[in-house]
Amino acid sequence: MSEKKKVCAVIGVGPGNGAALARRFAADGYAVALMARSAKNTSALAEELADARSFACDVGDAASVASAFAAVRAEMGEVDVVVFNAGSGVFGALDDVSAADFEASWRVNSLGLFLVAKEVTPAMKAAGEGAIIVIGATASRRGTARTTAFAPAKAAQRSLCEALARQLGPDGVHVALIILDGVVDLPRTREVMKDKSDDFFIKPSGVADLASMLVRQDKSAWTFEAEARPFGETW
Repeated sequence: MSEKKKVCAVIGVGPGNGAALARRFAADGYAVALMARSAKNTSALAEELADARSFACDVGDAASVASAFAAVRAEMGEVDVVVFNAGSGVFGALDDVSAADFEASWRVNSLGLFLVAKEVTPAMKAAGEGAIIVIGATASRRGTARTTAFAPAKAAQRSLCEALARQLGPDGVHVALIILDGVVDLPRTREVMKDKSDDFFIKPSGVADLASMLVRQDKSAWTFEAEARPFGETW
């Protein structure tokens, strides 16, 4: 009988980073739980990848998160690795965004991570191992005029990551944050930025490679925060 695969839950599966992360961890030998608000981007991917299943999950809704992870545990087993890629938000100055926009951004980026961590950490702590990799943004470090709703949510996400890393590290659970500094290579970003060269964009496959490396790090040299940017990005 073949050994049961470890389970990686990719939260926020779309056509960019989410799909690349799912493909990378499937290639690394994981059974992959593909989690997104709808099955639009996950059903075809679930058929493409071996031992992958699709689950509807709205990370900003506690009941949805609880239901989704109950289904994952029932169908695939406990989650060994989480890659939290959910990170939407409305961009605009103070006059352009609403209180609802502000709250929605916080729910996806911060509350969502909190709810997911509550679901997966008991089993990880019991096993003495596990990983939670969070895809963050430079907005977590500073606000600009058009990140009134987005930056506070990403800053809260980063602080939560740090708190989790400090708490869970002694239990063998590696919590790490990938700060994306640049524009992710997607059909829609290419359409908007037709004048940009390939070197301008962050490749989703590169983000996935970095996440895979963080999960495989030796415990004596864990990384908490890793920055990912193209060489041409100003920093």
